[in-house]
Amino acid sequence: MAKSLYLAALDAASGKSTVALGLTELLTRTAGSVGVFRPVIRGDERPDPLVELLRERFKLTQDYEESVGVTYDDVRADSEAAVGRVVERYHALAARHDAVLVIGTDYTDVASPTEFEFNLRVAVNLASPVLLVVTGDGRTPAEIAAAVRLGTAEAESAHATVCGVVVNRVAPAALADVRERAPGAWVMPETPALTAPTVGELAAACGAELIAGSRELLGREARGLLVGAMTLPNLLDHLVDGAVVMTPGDRTELLLGLLVAHHSVGVPAVGAIMLTGGIRPPLQIRRLLAGVDAALPILLTEADTFETATRLNAVKGTMTAGSDGKIATALGMFATSVDGATLLDRMRLAASPAVTPLMFEHRLVERARASRRRIVLPEGGEPRVIRAADIILRRGVADVTLLGDAAEVHRLAAQLGADLSAATVVSPFDPELRERFAHEYARLRAHKGVTPELALDVVTDVSYFGTMMVQEGLADGMVSGAAHTTAHTIRPAFEIIRTVPGTKVVSSVFFMCLADRVLVYGDCAVIPEPTAEQLADIAISSAHTAEAFGVEPRVAMLSYSTGASGAGSEVDKVREATALVRARVPGLPVEGPIQYDAAVDTGVASTKLPGSDVAGRATVFVVPDLNTGNNLYKAVQRSAGAVAVGPVLQGLRRPVNDLSRGATVHDIVNTVALTAVQAQMEAPL
Repeated sequence: MAKSLYLAALDAASGKSTVALGLTELLTRTAGSVGVFRPVIRGDERPDPLVELLRERFKLTQDYEESVGVTYDDVRADSEAAVGRVVERYHALAARHDAVLVIGTDYTDVASPTEFEFNLRVAVNLASPVLLVVTGDGRTPAEIAAAVRLGTAEAESAHATVCGVVVNRVAPAALADVRERAPGAWVMPETPALTAPTVGELAAACGAELIAGSRELLGREARGLLVGAMTLPNLLDHLVDGAVVMTPGDRTELLLGLLVAHHSVGVPAVGAIMLTGGIRPPLQIRRLLAGVDAALPILLTEADTFETATRLNAVKGTMTAGSDGKIATALGMFATSVDGATLLDRMRLAASPAVTPLMFEHRLVERARASRRRIVLPEGGEPRVIRAADIILRRGVADVTLLGDAAEVHRLAAQLGADLSAATVVSPFDPELRERFAHEYARLRAHKGVTPELALDVVTDVSYFGTMMVQEGLADGMVSGAAHTTAHTIRPAFEIIRTVPGTKVVSSVFFMCLADRVLVYGDCAVIPEPTAEQLADIAISSAHTAEAFGVEPRVAMLSYSTGASGAGSEVDKVREATALVRARVPGLPVEGPIQYDAAVDTGVASTKLPGSDVAGRATVFVVPDLNTGNNLYKAVQRSAGAVAVGPVLQGLRRPVNDLSRGATVHDIVNTVALTAVQAQMEAPL
C-alpha cells in the first residue's frame, strides 16, 4: 500500500499550490512512483488546475480521471456516500503507486465552517497523516499562532495525525516573530512573484487579442500596471521593468515611443502594451510594427481604458505547467523553508531502490542547493542561458555569473521577463580582470610562445575569460556551449585547467536516465579514436564520476566480442585497456571485452560470461570509439525514451562542462546543477 500525505488548508487563500508543488517534488525524489489525488473538485467541465499542473510538471503516469474523487455537489447531496466514493477512488490510485499526495479542498466553492472538518474526516478514512497549511496573509503573528493552535487541536480531536504545519504567505518582516510564536511550524514568506498575473492572464481578462509581438512572452509575469495617459517624456519617467502599459489605441506616438524604449539600453523594458478602445493602429503604423524585430507583445481590447484598468487590477495570477519562473520560485522557497527529510521521516516513506529520471534530476538539484557554488555562464547574451539563470537563481541551485555587457544583459533579461537581480554580470573587457588573466595565461602558455600582449587579446574571448575565472578561483565551475562549438568551449580548459594527477586525458560521460535506473556511458563526446591507455583512463574516470553521483560502478568495456570469443585489433585494444584498469584500480569491478547484451542481460550473461561480477549488472559502459558512443547514447535516448544528461567532462582539475547548441533551458539548468555538484567534491573529478 502506498504511503500518503493529506495536504489540508485551514482556510482560503493559503497558497496551497506552492506547498503542493514542493511536496510533489520531495516525493518524486524518494518514491519510485508518485500519485496525486484530489478528493473533491468543482463540478464544471474544466479540469482541476492544480491536478493538471502537477501531472504535467512531474510527468505523472496517472490519467486525470484517476486523480479526482467527487464534486462539491456530491458532498452536499450526501456527504457520507461522498466520503465512501472518495475512499474507493483513492485506493484504486494508491494500489499503483509508492506514495500519494492527497490535496484537500480550496474553500472556493462552498464557504462552510465545516469544510476543514470534512477534510479531516477524509484524511482519517484514508489513514493519511495531515500536513496543515495556515495562511499568514492579513494576520498578525499572534493571530497566526492562534490559528495554528486551533487547527492542530481540531485535527487531533477528529483523530487525525498531524505530521507538520506550514505557515504560508507571511510578511517577510514577521518571519522571525511567527517562528518564535509557532515553534515547530515551517514558515514561508509572502512572495509577490507567485501571485503576479501573466500577460496572457491579463489579456484574457479583457478579451484582448495579440496584434504584434511574441506569443511566447504572454507567459511572462506582469510586474505592474501603468495607464499611459500623459505625454511620452513623462510616461518614460514612470516605466518599470515588466509593467503592462494601457493606452488608447489612437495614441500612436506612445506606442512607437514605447517600442523604441523597449530596444534602448538603460530604459526599463515593459512587459506588454495594451491598446484600449478597440482602436487598431493605422495601416502605416501596422507596417512599421511588422518591420520591427520586436518580441514585445502588443494587445488590443475593445474595452476603454478605465474599464481595462478595473478588470486588470482584479486579476490574480495562477500557476500552470508553463509558469517556469513561478514554479522555480515556489520550489526554491519550499526547499529553503521546509525540512523535507523530517517530513518524509514522519510519513515513514522508505526510499525506493529504483531511480527514475525525475528522481535523478531532483536529487541533483538538491545536492547542488545543499552547498551552493559559483558557476560562470560565458554566453550572457543567449536567451536560453538567461532564462536558465533566472530559474537557477530562483531555485537556489547555484550562484551565477554571466559574461557580457551588464546593461545589455539586463535589458535582454527584462525583455524576456527574467529576474537577474541576484546574478553577477562581468564584462570580458573589464580592465582589471583582463590584465590579471592575461598575465596568468601568458605564464601558463609561455612554453607555447604566448606573450602578455597576445594574451590580452586571447582572454577577452568569453570561453577563455570564463575558464580563467575558474582557474583563478573567481568561479567554481563553467558551463558553456549553447552558442559555441564543443571545441571552443573545452579548448581553453585543456590549456589552462589541465587534468587531475594520474589522468592523461579529458573525456566525457552521459548519464542515461531510464525508467527505473541510471546508467553511465563514456566517452560519447570528446575522443574520436582512443588508444588502450586512453580507454583505461576513460573507464577509471567514468567509474569515479558514476560513484560521485550515486551510481555504483560496475564497468563494462564494450566490444563486438565477449570474453575470449573474438580476436582482432579492436578487440585486443579493449582487452589491453581492461587489463590496465585492473592493474591501476584493483578493487574496481570491470569486465571486457564484453558485448552490450551480455553487459545488461543476466540471461545472456549466464551463458557468455558465467560467474562475472559485472556481466548482466553493468552500470558504466565504456565504448571503444566516439562513433560507437555517439550512436549508442542517441539510439537509447530515442528508442528507449531515456533522458540523457550530459556530456559531463571528466578528468579536469576543476569542472567545465559543454552544452549542445540545441540545449533547452531545462538542459542548461541540469548541467549547471551537475557542475555545481562536481565543484563541491573535495577531490575534483
